[in-house]
Amino acid sequence: MTQGDAHSHALAAGPMPKAMKVIHFVAAIDRSLGGVSAYMQLLAKELGKLTDLTVATMPSPSPLPLENCRVAYLPRPLGRIIDFRRQWIRLLRRERPDVVHINGIWMLHTWVAQREAQSMGIRTFVTPHGMLDPWVLRRHRPLKLAALALYQRRALHRAEALVATARREEANILRLGYNANVRMVPTGIDVGDIAMRADWHKSGTILFLALLRPNKGAELLIEAAAMMGDALRGCKIVIAGEGDADYTAGLKAMAAGSGLACRVCFVGGVYGEDKWRLLRQADVLALPTLSENFGIVVAEALACGTPAITTKGAPWADLADRGCGWWIDRSAENLAAALREALSLSAADRERMGRAGRRLVEEKYSAESAAKALMEIYRNKEQR
Repeated sequence: MTQGDAHSHALAAGPMPKAMKVIHFVAAIDRSLGGVSAYMQLLAKELGKLTDLTVATMPSPSPLPLENCRVAYLPRPLGRIIDFRRQWIRLLRRERPDVVHINGIWMLHTWVAQREAQSMGIRTFVTPHGMLDPWVLRRHRPLKLAALALYQRRALHRAEALVATARREEANILRLGYNANVRMVPTGIDVGDIAMRADWHKSGTILFLALLRPNKGAELLIEAAAMMGDALRGCKIVIAGEGDADYTAGLKAMAAGSGLACRVCFVGGVYGEDKWRLLRQADVLALPTLSENFGIVVAEALACGTPAITTKGAPWADLADRGCGWWIDRSAENLAAALREALSLSAADRERMGRAGRRLVEEKYSAESAAKALMEIYRNKEQR
């Protein structure tokens, strides 16, 4: 092909379509913060393949690495909200995004970010990430009511759409009536990068992997374990996660007081391959949460081929429906019964459940699917 032929071919083909420019704002992306940070790390990797993506956030001690996007750091302290606003406006003017997507609510920063984007005519979406769940609304209720009155109700109403990450969250948001345009996009994980276990023989390990906070249910797990008697013989409970020092000390004292000091191992925060090794080695993951918008660790366990137990405070009916775990009413008795059943499984039954869990995650909870679903929402310009 001659140079002239090549030029004619390029003209005939026309210019490449311009990638949609998207800015996601999230308060922080830190390994110690759990769900929303992990969500943003996974989403950015896939959404950045489909858009020109910038993630705007604020500095934190241990930021998670992000792929396929630019990261813009903005001032964090509330006392520097004027600097935050100034730098955010500068970022918007420089990037000229087609879409701004706000992750999280209640913080003054999220409201300022949304308000300034919309004042420039930029289409703006909000994902509350469970922050409108009834349990969350009851916590620090006077502060929530004040925020709703001052700015949060107005911000939710003015969003082009609210994006829920589970059907139950979608129903909760619609029930509140702040915005009738609610779209549901399940949280996704990077299934292709997660190796599945190769051995389903009993290891005698029950794994709890979450931030050590009262709503996550580590106390309930210790209480249930104390009820199990001989069913716990030869087994250990690994509690992995970071948390407040006093709260963690209280959990250790509870385990000792229940006669479980030698069976309950506190290993602190685990990350990278250490986390995946624990998930693959465990007989079962137990997350007896009070309230969970998604529970990404459940999806991670299933992707590893490990059955999971969680409560009906988390949107995981799929565990029972697809035969890959237990979805229980939240009580120590119910948790103890599910743990007994999990520990009594044969290797063949554990493998059957493990492979069913992996299939579920591949079919329904991939980050690639979540990114594509968000793109469909962004492209639909007749949202309301």
